[in-house]
Amino acid sequence: MSSVFFAIPSRTRIAVARPGVLAVWLVTLLAASLAAQAQDPAPPGGAKAADTRQAEDERADGKQAGAKPDSQVPLEEIRRYVTVYNTVKQAYVEPVDDRKLMQSAIRGLLLDLDPHSAYLVRSDAQSLEEDSSGAYDGIGVDVQVQPDGTILVIAPIDDTPAARAGVRPGDLIIAIDGKPLTPESLGDNPLRGEPGSSTVLSVQREGQAKPLDITVKRETIRISSVRGRMLEPGYGYIRISAFQADTANDFVRQLDELSAQAGADKRLRGLVLDLRSNPGGLLTAAVQIADELLEKGGIVSTRGRNPVVDTVFNATAGDRLRGAPVVVLVDAGSASASEVLAAALRDNGRARVVGSRTFGKGSVQTVLPLDNGDAVKLTTARYYTPNGRSIQARGIDPDIVLKPEGARSAGRYSESALPGHLRGDQEAAGQGVGDVLDGDAPITAALGVLKTQGNKPLAASAKP
Repeated sequence: MSSVFFAIPSRTRIAVARPGVLAVWLVTLLAASLAAQAQDPAPPGGAKAADTRQAEDERADGKQAGAKPDSQVPLEEIRRYVTVYNTVKQAYVEPVDDRKLMQSAIRGLLLDLDPHSAYLVRSDAQSLEEDSSGAYDGIGVDVQVQPDGTILVIAPIDDTPAARAGVRPGDLIIAIDGKPLTPESLGDNPLRGEPGSSTVLSVQREGQAKPLDITVKRETIRISSVRGRMLEPGYGYIRISAFQADTANDFVRQLDELSAQAGADKRLRGLVLDLRSNPGGLLTAAVQIADELLEKGGIVSTRGRNPVVDTVFNATAGDRLRGAPVVVLVDAGSASASEVLAAALRDNGRARVVGSRTFGKGSVQTVLPLDNGDAVKLTTARYYTPNGRSIQARGIDPDIVLKPEGARSAGRYSESALPGHLRGDQEAAGQGVGDVLDGDAPITAALGVLKTQGNKPLAASAKP
């Protein structure tokens, strides 16, 4: 799933920590922990640090928390780790490389936190950066690695080898070139490779009794994340497939081109904004696009345990569509930054949302580069819509629900179905999941809603 990077939009008023500040904060936090523990060693038996929420509750009640501060490193656990480490080094049936052991330990440290926190080896860290820039060698698919090493397809990217070969959102890749996927097999990112080389994906698909083998030919993926056309005279259509560094500028350029085709007054009568199977990407790209369509109001906020990761994004004056109605098209593959944009427009009464319930990824990841080229991707905050709702593990329920042709469903395809997912404020037991909506029929339905909506003002969504 695409991670969040902070790049400051030029028009948007924000209160946000820069990436360097976040990295310094994480490093400083670790250094402070070690220093504090060195000055105040743990008593025999090693007292456990109190849960943060419990400590806050005690302070709120006017009581003095009796546990150690959260910043202290549990030395007894460190000693236990060293004992296990030395045992493996000395007694395992075959020699084990120190670096491999340490990397495995670090992966384990992050593995059980949530599905989006991870230790990235150099190649994976480079791939993450390439994904955001929009050019890399591979098959063109956004994925979520599962704890057992299998790979869940969030969405194939438009007009890429994966999409052309028939890879679908919700597919579970269990083997590549006949080799079963395990956590150890993913170090070199097997989906990447030389342009022109082919790979065979063994895929489990909802409704299929046996795995499917799909052959995909790799190529250099140059993603044009924005494209558009006129649906009817005066009614424009813009498709955003991912949020990358240039997406906001490309959106503005495409919107201006459509407006120029709209007639003498160069004014669109309405816009269908298609975010189906858009896995997200750069949060600030979504913020900039929301700002282009809003005259005022909040866009999104993020909140974490430490105030340094708290952000507030607000719109500035200037609606590029001059109030023309907007319909946002979403489905089960719309995640993260896509959900931010859809919620910002709906909460401010600027657009109706049409389609199916979205994926429900409402968390922010910070990437901390390490000195050896590896990186740590850590969930540091949840994001909230302008009305204060958390989308985490809940998603966005559309105003008008569409069903897929042939009743094809993505099965249990949502954030809430991921093992170990971060619990959401609005998450409900047994809640339904959305559908993947392919083809042009949803676009036609969205256009019908747009024409019915006309110039009627929309009421802003009520706060929960």
